[in-house]
Amino acid sequence: MTKKKTTAKPTYDYDAIVIGTGPGGEGVAMQLSKAGKNVAIIERYRSVGGGCTHWGTIPSKALRHSVNRLIEYNTTPLFSENHVNHNLTFSEVMRQASGVIKNQVRLRSSFYDRNRVKLYHGEASFIDKNTLKILREDGSEDTLTAKQFAIATGSRPYCPDDIDFSHPRIYNSDTILSLDHDPKTIIIYGAGVIGSEYASIFRGMGVKVDLVNMRERLLSFLDAEISDALSYHLWNNGVVIRHTETYKSVEGRDDCVVLSLESGKKMRADCLLFANGRTGNTDMLNLDSVGLKADSRGQIKVNKNYQTDVDNIFAVGDVIGYPSLASAAYNQGRFAAEAMLDGATDDRMVEDIPTGIYTIPEISSVGKTEQELTAHKIPYEVGRAQFKHLARAQIASTKVGSLKILFHRETREILGIHCFGERASEIVHIGQAIMQQKNGGNTLDYFVNTTFNYPTMAEAYRVAALNGLNRIFIDE
Repeated sequence: MTKKKTTAKPTYDYDAIVIGTGPGGEGVAMQLSKAGKNVAIIERYRSVGGGCTHWGTIPSKALRHSVNRLIEYNTTPLFSENHVNHNLTFSEVMRQASGVIKNQVRLRSSFYDRNRVKLYHGEASFIDKNTLKILREDGSEDTLTAKQFAIATGSRPYCPDDIDFSHPRIYNSDTILSLDHDPKTIIIYGAGVIGSEYASIFRGMGVKVDLVNMRERLLSFLDAEISDALSYHLWNNGVVIRHTETYKSVEGRDDCVVLSLESGKKMRADCLLFANGRTGNTDMLNLDSVGLKADSRGQIKVNKNYQTDVDNIFAVGDVIGYPSLASAAYNQGRFAAEAMLDGATDDRMVEDIPTGIYTIPEISSVGKTEQELTAHKIPYEVGRAQFKHLARAQIASTKVGSLKILFHRETREILGIHCFGERASEIVHIGQAIMQQKNGGNTLDYFVNTTFNYPTMAEAYRVAALNGLNRIFIDE
């Protein structure tokens, strides 16, 4: 009797290797490690955290916070009796941000130690679908194998070849953090989220800002009223916004930067921030070796479980494109890890993501816009609360802004929450929580019948809900 030949299962160094330590990569690694898997994670740079911690979310929001406090100081009568504004340079404000970055790196590093995730530093590239090469800073190499991989390499600013980004007066959204002089004027090319946020930051520091927008209105994905409110607020604070413009050339000179537009206009400023899109960090991964191909913006296509066209390779975060938010990336990482563990087939794509835009004032929203509801012929009504009428806003001198609730006229189901004003990114989560309630729990009645602390900004929900109900009662 002949014995059956058994094929030995391949052995790997790790069950899974994650490439990138930003929010997406961290989400994958933590979830897999807590499930008992042997996990390694690779970071290209010396410190963990990815672009979110070092060049994007954390430093820009720390900058915004400091500048906003500066504005409050200069506009509060308690501190402005001598009518002299206090000024700070960009590099002075950045010192505060650098402290936050160090704290974040220390915290995030401890997660990998505590969860026994092996951390490698170096640039990763595929050899085949189960093998990875790590090129270290000193030129040495490591080769690692794994059953599964997760790509979470993030993105970098899109930098066209016809602009000289090595010029000391021309910046992208990463290099602007190293600005070490005190510009009096700046041109920001690109009026998306990043461009709008930096326009607020620089204007808050007293810098004259020209904001060049390729589209007809700012942040056109927002509810139109909120977009208009941002445009008005920037305009009212002295930002010059130029819509439907594209650049023809950018010339860096010794004493200035000259931007020529296709419309024939020429603009001059002390420096230029180019903030027009981002590119996925995939060009160094040698994707051809595993049969993957990134699109023209370096992004990888995935299915509803964040699985690429190669069954054992997954991808999350900026490298897969929309929504390119740190908050969404972490959940994408968790969901991808679950799919890596059990091959989940449920639709786990992160949806109903709150939008958080850290302009001054902030913008945040979740759910449908008025334009979307109108297009789908959904009978809705609007409830509004102006911050200037809230006692807490009057006390804190944060009277600019409003909360808008969109709800179904007949069922009173909440369809969208839109907030413009200080702490908007915090305020929106109250509405988001109610919108997630099932079995009739998502209605305007919650805000009408709930007692809110007084005085609070949260009270805006009750004011807006009553305002909306009054509109219905008037028509009945």
